[in-house]
Amino acid sequence: MAAAPKDEFVAVASGGRESPGHEEQQTGPLKASDQAVTFMTSIEPAELLKCVFRDSLVSVSESGRELGGFHVTVEFARKFQQSCVLLHAESQGTIDDNPCGTTVTTYLTTDLEVLQEDYYEYVHLKGQKMEKSCRTVQRDGQMVFDTVTTVGMNVKKETFSYPLSDLRGLVTEGSILLLMRLFVTRKKVPDHMVFISFNQGLRMVHSTFSELGLKQLDVGGNAAEVFGIRKTSHLSENSSSSWHCYFLEDGHLASRVHVGSPVTMKLLQLPSQQEKGNTHPHTVKTFFFLKNRLLQAVSHWLSVCILDFQKVPLHWEKDMLMRSEFLDRKDNIKTSHASYLRQHPEIRSLVSDFLQFLLLRKPDDVFQFARKYFLQFVCYRSTESHHNAPPLKKATPENSS
Repeated sequence: MAAAPKDEFVAVASGGRESPGHEEQQTGPLKASDQAVTFMTSIEPAELLKCVFRDSLVSVSESGRELGGFHVTVEFARKFQQSCVLLHAESQGTIDDNPCGTTVTTYLTTDLEVLQEDYYEYVHLKGQKMEKSCRTVQRDGQMVFDTVTTVGMNVKKETFSYPLSDLRGLVTEGSILLLMRLFVTRKKVPDHMVFISFNQGLRMVHSTFSELGLKQLDVGGNAAEVFGIRKTSHLSENSSSSWHCYFLEDGHLASRVHVGSPVTMKLLQLPSQQEKGNTHPHTVKTFFFLKNRLLQAVSHWLSVCILDFQKVPLHWEKDMLMRSEFLDRKDNIKTSHASYLRQHPEIRSLVSDFLQFLLLRKPDDVFQFARKYFLQFVCYRSTESHHNAPPLKKATPENSS
């Protein structure tokens, strides 16, 4: 079996995250550098907009044999009643002809703070199934990790938690992929940035990023200039694990390899102009995401793009974000209406009296009947305002005929 990469999102033909079996004793909570924290808080929504696209790569062995695929999608969404970024990544392939795969779904704030992340990996060996899942979620001021490990018929469940105050500068399986896209949009990896992350044993480790420079890479028979980033997890004082990732100028991932692994993930074809220009599925999501921070700019952008949407039907009921916005607005309106009715109980009495009187008289002209019925209240209120009359008393329906 191929050697397993021992940190973050697992490559096809790998066995997953780092095993905690050879860890050194940790003497205290690690801290991220001020530069790393500052970078995360400096991220602008407009930068995230440039990261909304899909990457699709294939995993190949040293001999050129195709082993599987690797896909990453970034879009805007909602989680826990707030706008956020949703990243979904998955890989599938084989290890010595045994099926394996990994899936990561991460919800992030605009400064890459993790709201929730679901990680799942599996390897199906002959006669034995191995699976591991981990849900990371914010709960009551803590970051809670719920893990389930299955080996054959044996199932092990564990729960760990850390105070959120100790996790400033945290990067996870999913946020790392988005973080590197942001580096590419800025065309620079800032110096002295040290982040914190977790290995498989949920032990804190330091993670750093550095530039590998520019180089030419063959993509589908075309020479493309790519920007390289090295991601390193410092597992112990004398042990580290690195990934080398190369990106096209627009942020698309072109190559990704775990140092020491015989497997390489690479882009087979340059993204077409049609794919780059086909942004309409994310347009409305972008509007809702930016409406409180870039309302004027987004409104202008939306008005410019509106002509492109005239030929594209808008099925808002099928769009999760738009439907969520609709339901939230609907609930807010219902709550507001109910509150107003509680503050003015006379409304129910007034409407109830009118309906009872209407059903008793059964007039042919309902509109004229309603006009006469409610006109008495207008006249009475006018007289009251001029003569400082006592509070309005309920009118007697018989007097309105």
